[in-house]
Amino acid sequence: MSDNRRVRTSAPTIRQVAAAAGVSRATASRVINGGHLVSPQTKAAVEAAITQLGFTPNPVARSLATRRTGSVALVVPEPNTRLLTDPFFGNIINGLSLALEEGDLQMVLLIARDGTGTRRASRYLTTGHVDGAVVASHHRDDALNGELVASGLPSVFIGRPLDVDHAHYVDIDNTLGARLATEHLLGLGRTRVATIAGPADMTAGIDRLLGWRQALESAGLPTDAVVRGDFTTLGGADATERLLAEHPDVDAIFCASDVMAASALAVLRTHGRRVPQDVAVMGFDDLEVAESTRPPLSTVSQPVREMAIRAGRMLLDLLAHPEKDPEPVMLSARVVLRESA
Repeated sequence: MSDNRRVRTSAPTIRQVAAAAGVSRATASRVINGGHLVSPQTKAAVEAAITQLGFTPNPVARSLATRRTGSVALVVPEPNTRLLTDPFFGNIINGLSLALEEGDLQMVLLIARDGTGTRRASRYLTTGHVDGAVVASHHRDDALNGELVASGLPSVFIGRPLDVDHAHYVDIDNTLGARLATEHLLGLGRTRVATIAGPADMTAGIDRLLGWRQALESAGLPTDAVVRGDFTTLGGADATERLLAEHPDVDAIFCASDVMAASALAVLRTHGRRVPQDVAVMGFDDLEVAESTRPPLSTVSQPVREMAIRAGRMLLDLLAHPEKDPEPVMLSARVVLRESA
């Protein structure tokens, strides 16, 4: 093989152009797409950076400035089975669909949990197939999060994303909600309050565990009774079995999701633990499952449908006004009491 092979290097990106010019990525994009709403000095700086780096705009991406596809992607970095069985996603789809109808936009569903799926979704999202994206149930290791923000595609996250700067998102105060739930259990006179926490790579899992811990620390009680679940039925059941084996003295459980709490109720029943007499149980979400459990589930209300609507409207605003940089929307949490606590 010849030693005179040319070494291929990656093409410069719009983010590198923005950094070289000392401007934001949005400003660099405006210069590349016609120079609207920028000063002559800024335009000259960006053009100089383009020349210096040898940047060539992607013609498909550039066309997004002047045309629309009429569609928006809902990106779900989860296995197909969760999408079909977890009521959280049904509420997301319902709410986002309603919001997009206001802008006469069609929703396209992308499932992108594994490496191959993520790469395929990234190509689809960043090559002109959609006008924007809403991302739900994202994880710390989802490379797609950063790629979306870096690409300049208008994007909104449902839930605060981890390790992504300058993201637009809609969330609930998960820490406050978990603290209120735990304080309620303590107010019932429970002194050994455990938690089935969510995944450590999701903000909901991190923040709800923090709220539980804050409530117990304020009460001067131990915070060792922690097991992690994965927001699924099977994960909740397994976590409850481990919790009872490791901490048989628990008299209350705060679960980081209603789905896991429903599993906890079933496992407690098989172990002969009465709810709420022996063990009080609280969940988080207040989805349809909370009213159908035996006994009905006390929980923290997370307005998932409303969050999806707000995320969709934020995206519509970004599409109509690209120069805007909306602040994150944080919705309040409240406790809903039923028979389990």
